[in-house]
Amino acid sequence: MAKLNAFLKEYTVFDLETTGLSPERDEIIEISGIQVRNGEVTGQFSTLVNPGRPIPSGASRINGITDKMVQEAPVLKTALEDFLAFAGSDSLVGHNIHSFDMKFLSAAAHRELRRDISNDYVDTLYLARNLLPLTRFSLTDVASYFHVDTEGAHRALNDCRMNWQCYEQMRALWEKQSGEGKNAAIRDCPRCGSPLVRRKGRYGDFWGCSSFPRCRFTENIRVQE
Repeated sequence: MAKLNAFLKEYTVFDLETTGLSPERDEIIEISGIQVRNGEVTGQFSTLVNPGRPIPSGASRINGITDKMVQEAPVLKTALEDFLAFAGSDSLVGHNIHSFDMKFLSAAAHRELRRDISNDYVDTLYLARNLLPLTRFSLTDVASYFHVDTEGAHRALNDCRMNWQCYEQMRALWEKQSGEGKNAAIRDCPRCGSPLVRRKGRYGDFWGCSSFPRCRFTENIRVQE
């Protein structure tokens, strides 16, 4: 499992809803995913999960999931097996998954299935921070920037669909800035970590930091390539 910084042609966007913030003490109560091939949705998965204990009112206020809604839902082991079969070997894409969803997913897989998660993943939060001129980078903030409908936010499948659109919009922005192809990896500036973008100069094309003028790093493309 590796954290990627790239725009992929084939991937599964996923999102979890949980009873709280701790992968060790809290439970997953919804898992959703959509498979994407060449920018188009080709399949979807979504299930509520019965956590086997009451859902805190604070969690219900955020995601709208109640005890009654999960009464007939599968237990985590079944839901997790089904989701991982759906995702297969795809790289996983999600928003803030590096510090949240992947930790819940990994902890649940280890506890319930005695296995590790081997899928690589892309966290769109990091892409948004590097590419967009925003001060807040929640999924709804990013979606609003791209005029993506945010109705139904904080339900897993709706968030997957929002994030799929945002990821593809950021891909188009990256391609425009960098001149790179559709499966391009984002090259980070070695000084500040922002994406490098392709620019034209007096002596030909070069890589320049997207945070210019805050960071003035450049690299000659002819030397690098």
